[in-house]
Amino acid sequence: MSEDGFHVHGPHDHALEHGGVHHEPESGMAGQLAVITAVLATVGALFSYMGGATQASAGLYKNDAAIKKTEASDQWNFYQAKSNKQALSELAIVLAPESKREFYQKEAERYKAEKTEIQKKAQELEAESKAFDEKSEAQMHEHHGWAQATTVLQVSIALAAIALLTKRRWLEWGTLGLGSVGIVLGTLAWFRSHI
Repeated sequence: MSEDGFHVHGPHDHALEHGGVHHEPESGMAGQLAVITAVLATVGALFSYMGGATQASAGLYKNDAAIKKTEASDQWNFYQAKSNKQALSELAIVLAPESKREFYQKEAERYKAEKTEIQKKAQELEAESKAFDEKSEAQMHEHHGWAQATTVLQVSIALAAIALLTKRRWLEWGTLGLGSVGIVLGTLAWFRSHI
């Protein structure tokens, strides 16, 4: 602006003031979609974290189940070795001289008693393995709930982008609808994990 009260502006300024360039106010559709998208992305990030955490827990439980199953297998192999020794001792009772039969009888009884303890330990380990497998399955079921919620929120965010580009108000409503479904799915996953 000059001292005499008039001002000179360039063609760009003139186009902005008098031309066809219109800026949508921040409170319009773009502003609304930006806020909606930010909220959905934040909630989606939380759901994604929970989904990853439950998947990791499921993997750890599955690993623990495999370890217990291996330990049970070792016990069953030990049981089988004791059975073989018991069978050999029982055979020795029949084949050995009379002076050695009492020794082999005691050995056969000892192996039989040891087998009972080994069998009990193997069964306990198998039960622990089964419990870890069940925990793993429960965590995977929970993971699927979080994953579904996250996926619906991601689709909702993509719909927000399409709504912004096409300036279709009904797509904005679709974004809100899908976002609500995603939040409900995430809430249900949370309740399943805490019941």
